[in-house]
Amino acid sequence: MNIAILSRNRSLYSTKRLAEAAKSRGHSVQVIDHLNCFMDITSDQPSIHNKSDEYFANTFDAVIPRIGASVTFYGTAVVRQFEMMGAYCVNESVAISRSRDKLRSLQLLSRKNIGIPATAFAHSPHDIDGLIREVGGAPCVIKLLGGMQGIGVVLAETKKAAESVIQAFMGLQSNILVQEFI
Repeated sequence: MNIAILSRNRSLYSTKRLAEAAKSRGHSVQVIDHLNCFMDITSDQPSIHNKSDEYFANTFDAVIPRIGASVTFYGTAVVRQFEMMGAYCVNESVAISRSRDKLRSLQLLSRKNIGIPATAFAHSPHDIDGLIREVGGAPCVIKLLGGMQGIGVVLAETKKAAESVIQAFMGLQSNILVQEFI
């Protein structure tokens, strides 16, 4: 089987281990930096190229995406292109996008009756008291919807602290999630 691993850095331990494991099972492996790729989006023969003029058209049987959160938009576009070219992608572009969208992930979990913390969402809440009330009051966790890896997450231990954090986040022109503190 011919496998592509999409990774920004072939020296990362996880990337090296994936490549070693595949090779030890007799597969051929190529690590591709997805940010160095460009796509030819045509209806008859979609393809992917990289800056060293390599051409990938129906070259890979499987693709293992290792897309960092900071490059989700472009990384998932590359994964979608491989999907269009008929490669099996271990993590589909839609799944990667959904996993990076806090609100969408919570909505999907809720729809399937999978337990999530009480959560309220607002773009610019006019009723901060109502937002805090919906999650059971303080203490509560307040998150910027666009934050990642713990950035933009605050534990507000009192109602007054929660109000202050929500007002500050509103000043950043960002969507806000408020969750009960479990």
